[in-house]
Amino acid sequence: AMAGDTSLSENYAFAGMYHVFDQHVDEAVPRVRFANDDRHRLACCSLDGSISLCQLVPAPPTVLRVLRGHTRGVSDFAWSLSNDILVSTSLDATMRIWASEDGRCIREIPDPDGAELLCCTFQPVNNNLTVVGNAKHNVHVMNISTGKKVKGGSSKLTGRVLALSFDAPGRLLWAGDDRGSVFSFLFDMATGKLTKAKRLVVHEGSPVTSISARSWVSREARDPSLLINACLNKLLLYRVVDNEGTLQLKRSFPIEQSSHPVRSIFCPLMSFRQGACVVTGSEDMCVHFFDVERAAKAAVNKLQGHSAPVLDVSFNCDESLLASSDASGMVIVWRREQK
Repeated sequence: AMAGDTSLSENYAFAGMYHVFDQHVDEAVPRVRFANDDRHRLACCSLDGSISLCQLVPAPPTVLRVLRGHTRGVSDFAWSLSNDILVSTSLDATMRIWASEDGRCIREIPDPDGAELLCCTFQPVNNNLTVVGNAKHNVHVMNISTGKKVKGGSSKLTGRVLALSFDAPGRLLWAGDDRGSVFSFLFDMATGKLTKAKRLVVHEGSPVTSISARSWVSREARDPSLLINACLNKLLLYRVVDNEGTLQLKRSFPIEQSSHPVRSIFCPLMSFRQGACVVTGSEDMCVHFFDVERAAKAAVNKLQGHSAPVLDVSFNCDESLLASSDASGMVIVWRREQK
């Protein structure tokens, strides 16, 4: 899967739309995610209260099943490492655990504070534990087997918790809130306990809508990095400078984002070529690609086709397909040009 000497622009050229899913049209789709290590399975959640599981191959692409049960919009969801379960969070103040095989709800867990749940992420090493963020400014580590919150696994931020990301080993957790702060936490692998470590004010009062962690970005940049969207009309790349999660701004890229919960990702494949690519949604209704190593003209590509702000983006495991979702409920799957 390692790419050769092609330039990033050639490498991230897309041949157009592979498929458009419109089953959620009229309500925003805040999150779209390919299953782990999977080329053709995709899920998305909607503010209409449902989650769709989609299959892209064999053609034609189909919606396999729709997970219903939440009584209000689904704000976020995550695939477990083995893709056998999904966890979802909702504005109805519950999280749900679903079996992806048949779509049944295994368990419904109320938020410990009875608050709207806004985001979730699996602990990458121990999928028994999920971290959720809520509208009462709290993060909670939840044991999805027992349905209980973990002792010592709760902490308060300065605002509504909108974004969560672990580092790959699962020892550091970052959480972002709607007041512009990102907190790092040390995660105790044995107990699930959180210890607050560092706080960075990205920009006072600007909601942090997306955090993605990467242990190293490219051959040239071996430092761990965080990619952050924060309603500042730019995508921010930070360097992680120590093992407590202290952040230092490395550079930023121009996008349009002043109010929508836009998200971004690092491209999943490491490569031998120069440079490294990140992808973000944007309120200009485009998907933007940037080379984080290129000093000038960092914009590599942009995909046009949405008719509403693009909220989330997800690559499949070999980067042959990219999915993007928007504020009007449209999900577009884009096909990479085959070399």
